[in-house]
Amino acid sequence: MQSTQQKAVWMAEAIAEARRAWGQTHPNPLVGAIIIESGRIVARGYHARAGEPHAEIMALQNLGRPPAKDATLYVTLEPCSTAGKTGACTDALLQAGIQRLVVGAIDPNPQHAGRGIDILRQAGVQIEQGVLAERCTDLNLMFNHWMTTHTPFFAAKVATTLDGCVATQTGDSQWISGERARADVMHWRRYFPAIAVGSGTVLADNPRLTSRIGTEVKSPIRFIFDRKLKTVSEPLPNVFVDEFAQNTIVIATPDAPAEKLAKLEERAIHVWTLSAQDERRYFSAFKQKCIEKGIGGVYFETGSGLMRALLQARAVDYLFHYQAPKLLADAAAKRAFDGYAAPRLKDAITLRDVIRTPFDNDLLTRGYVHYAT
Repeated sequence: MQSTQQKAVWMAEAIAEARRAWGQTHPNPLVGAIIIESGRIVARGYHARAGEPHAEIMALQNLGRPPAKDATLYVTLEPCSTAGKTGACTDALLQAGIQRLVVGAIDPNPQHAGRGIDILRQAGVQIEQGVLAERCTDLNLMFNHWMTTHTPFFAAKVATTLDGCVATQTGDSQWISGERARADVMHWRRYFPAIAVGSGTVLADNPRLTSRIGTEVKSPIRFIFDRKLKTVSEPLPNVFVDEFAQNTIVIATPDAPAEKLAKLEERAIHVWTLSAQDERRYFSAFKQKCIEKGIGGVYFETGSGLMRALLQARAVDYLFHYQAPKLLADAAAKRAFDGYAAPRLKDAITLRDVIRTPFDNDLLTRGYVHYAT
C-alpha cells in the first residue's frame, strides 16, 4: 500500500507529464499519466494535442507490454468514457487489465463528471480520487471553464506597483515587474490560444505579443482592441508588419475611419467590427465571436483603459495580478483598477481559489473573479 506522501509524489510526476504539452492541446485538456509497478515508474504518457491519443493510452503504448498485476495507473484527469476522435479510455484501461487507478481531477463536463469512475469501479477497478486534485484542476483553467459555461475563458493580466499603478503619469511602464515575473507571463502567453491588448499598450510599448521561451518564439492570435484605429498610423506597429501579422485581429467599431480600414485590408489584417453601445454588449459580442471561431480563451494584457472597460462589462473571469515592491505615490499616475465602483466593502470584487506565487521580490496573485454586484 502506497503512503499518502508517495501517492502525491507519483501524481506530481503525472502533472509534470501533462505540462509537457503546455499550450498545445486546445481545445482539449492537459492530461498526464504514469504507470507504477513494484514501487517504480515503468511508463509515462501525456496528451500531446487534439486528435492524438490520450495520456492513459500513451502510457500503455509506451509500456509496450501488458501491465503487471500490481500495476497502478496515475492520471491527472478522470479517464474519458465516450469515444470521440479517439476511443474511450475506460475501454482501453479495462482491455489492458489495469486494476488500480489513482485520479487527480474529475471531468468538469457535467454530462460526464464521475461517469468514467463509475464504469471502471463497476468493472472491479480499485480507484482513489482527489490526489493533488487542486493542482490537477489548475492545469486546465480554460478547459474547465468551457466545459461548465460553454463560453471562452477571459483572463486579465496586470502588473502594478504596491499602490496599484501600471505606469507613471508620463506613461513610463517598462518595467514594473522583474525578469522572472515577465518570464512567467511568457509561460501563460503560451497557454492561451489568444492574447489581447488595448490600443494604448500598442502605441506606448509597440509589443510583438509573442511567447518567447528560450530561443523558441510562438505567436497566438493577437487581438488589438482599437475602436477608432488609432494604432493604424505610420510607422505601423509590430503586430501589423512582423512575420506573425496574419495572426493579428483588430477589434474596431462601425464608425472606424474607412481609410484606416482600407490600410489594414491592404496588409490582409483581419478586422472584427463590433458595436460599442455599452461595454457589456461590446464584450458580449466579442465573446460570441470567439465562440463562433472556436477560441476557448483570451489572455488580456491590460493597461488602465482596457482593464476599466473589462471591469465595467463584468467580463473578466480570472485575474493574474503581478505586484512589484515599488511605490509611485502619485495621484496622477495611471492606475490599474477603475470602472467598477463598489459603494461598500461587501460589494467589492473578490478572488476565489486564490494561488500566490513569488518571483524574486514580485508576487503573483491569481484567482477566479467574483462580482458582488
